[in-house]
Order: sequence, then structure tokens, then C-alpha cells
Amino acid sequence: MASGPESVLGKALVILRSFGPDEPVLMLAEVARRTGIPKPTVHRMARDLVDLHLLDTVEGGYRLSSGMFELGMRASAERALLELAMPFLQDLYERTHETVHLGISDDLAVVYVGKIGGHRQAKSPSRIGGRMPLHCTAIGKVLLAHAGPEERASVLTGPLERRTPRTVVAPGLLSRQLDSILESGVAFEREESALGLLCVAAPVLDVDGRAALAAISVAGPIGRFRPEMHGTAVRAAAQALGSVLARRRTIQ
Repeated sequence: MASGPESVLGKALVILRSFGPDEPVLMLAEVARRTGIPKPTVHRMARDLVDLHLLDTVEGGYRLSSGMFELGMRASAERALLELAMPFLQDLYERTHETVHLGISDDLAVVYVGKIGGHRQAKSPSRIGGRMPLHCTAIGKVLLAHAGPEERASVLTGPLERRTPRTVVAPGLLSRQLDSILESGVAFEREESALGLLCVAAPVLDVDGRAALAAISVAGPIGRFRPEMHGTAVRAAAQALGSVLARRRTIQ
């Protein structure tokens, strides 16, 4: 049975992914425009997705249903990681009172598994379940620095999207940053994913201390946040989570 992007399953996934956090409700014509799928096909598949409780019909079009949230919560590996990480994320938030992230690497992107932010959290493009390019975020760069040579080469030889004027899009400069991250144990982002945003991140390493299972970061706005001041705390939180994960795997 076909399972690529032209299959029924592939088209359904493309339709579901056309919805974004900034535009949760889309008209049928807009879904067709974004996906490139003919409007009659979108209409038929949207009806099926409503029956499966993956889409809801609302005034103005369609939106993702609570069934999507239910499926997301069944992603056991990410949920287990977040449950173990939450005490460390909360401690880090109490220390900094800035936005704290937990992220993993997936298909050359950062996927944000957890996020804690207070009333004064910095404006950030990150969201739980959302994706960002590896090369323009502190979490992404620290994950990429500890990735295998093939993944690193794929990013460095591929197109590096310029998200802001400060985004590093020169492969040579990015490669040198990754080498520096391996030496220092932390990565910095300076307005590379969003203007006005600074960030520091550290890896959650496996038992061998080589591969990054995840990464933790703290982000804040220019004018108030000094990422260099929080590198030690972020690194300590990431190391503590790594130790817990190692003990858990040893017991299992």
C-alpha cells in the first residue's frame, strides 16, 4: 500500500499540518491553497477527518480537534521525557524567571517537548509541539553539535534559512560555532530565530556523554536577559536530567 505524500494517509497528514498556531481556523479553500490538494479532495478528506475526530467544523471553516491532542499525549517517549524533566525545568524557571524550553531533534529540526514561561516571558516563536530549524536556535545548535556526522553535514550543506538579519547562514561560521559548543558545553542564540530574543542551551547527554538525547534552554529579551549569566544553571539542569535518564535505563 502506498504510504508517501501522494497516498491517502500522506494527504491527510499534509491537511492536518496546514493548520498553524496563529491561524487555528481555516476555510476549505485556504486548506486547498496551502496543501496544493484539489478542493474536492480536501472537502472529502476533511469530512472523513471530522468523522475521525481529528478535525472540527466551526464557523469560518475547520480547526484541529481534541482528538489530535489525545493522540499527541500518547507519544509515550516524549511524554515520559517531559515527566522526568519537569522538576528540573521548574527549578530552572525559579532560578531565572525566564522562559525555559525542553527540545529534541527530529528530521533536522527542533521539536519543543516542554515550555515554561511566566507573566513576563519573552516573545518567542517556540511552542510545545512546534518545530524550528536547528541552525537558528540555541537548543538546535547544541543538538546539532552533538549529532552524528551525517546529520551535521545535511544541515551544513543544505539551505540555511535566514529567519532574521542575525541568523547564521554561512556554513563555515556555523561549523565553527558547533565546534565551540562541543568545547564549552553550551550554545547561544542572539536574535537568530526572532528579533529581540536571546537564549542559552545545554545538551542532555546519553550515558556515554556523546549523543544528545535532548536539550534544555533559557530564553529572554534583549535589555533584561544576559544568557552568559545562566550558562552554568542550564548546564547543571541538563546534566542532572541526563543522570536521571541514565539511572532509569540502567534499572530497566
